[in-house]
Amino acid sequence: MPENDPQPVPPSRTVDVASLKGLAHPLRIQILETISRYGPQTAGTLADRLGESTGATSYHLRQLAKHEFVREVEGRGTKRERWWDRPKEMLTIVTRELADNPTTREAAQLVSREFEHSRAAALADFTEHGWLEDEPEWSEAAAVDTTNIRLTATQLAEFSHSVEKFIAQSVERLRAAGVQEGARPVQIHFNAFPLREDTAPAPRGRSRKPRGEQP
Repeated sequence: MPENDPQPVPPSRTVDVASLKGLAHPLRIQILETISRYGPQTAGTLADRLGESTGATSYHLRQLAKHEFVREVEGRGTKRERWWDRPKEMLTIVTRELADNPTTREAAQLVSREFEHSRAAALADFTEHGWLEDEPEWSEAAAVDTTNIRLTATQLAEFSHSVEKFIAQSVERLRAAGVQEGARPVQIHFNAFPLREDTAPAPRGRSRKPRGEQP
């Protein structure tokens, strides 16, 4: 494919009020994160991974399916063992509108907090174990980068949108190529946000709640 040919961008979905409230449960977020990271799961495999009962994971899977966060994998499993995957679409789960709305603020804060905790835990696990314990080809292929720059809100928006588009197109191209031998689950993060100059970093062991974000 010529370099100047645009890559397809995956479909996207902005979560509505009802779906946000339907997602606002810690175990549902863990289930959605697990399926996103490791691919299709059953209530049983999720129970084993998350240390929950199959009754609990089965119930919360049904609630996630009700709001179209997951869907049953056709042609796989049985009536007693159903496999679940998530639609291949980009999700904007918490918007500024939902975060500022009194009727959805609590749900937005819970969802943001749980996703951030999950991301932070995954990164902490990698920085503690991955660099030294993984095979060199994996640790050398990874990147944990931070860049500081002064931007206007307009510049930040342009930069964020261009990087998000690049990531989405690159991921679609890799998914289209299929899963290769030796592939492992990989999580990709992109963070870009303004720092308040009059606010010192939070003390060790404490963190501030995000006002709104897009997991």
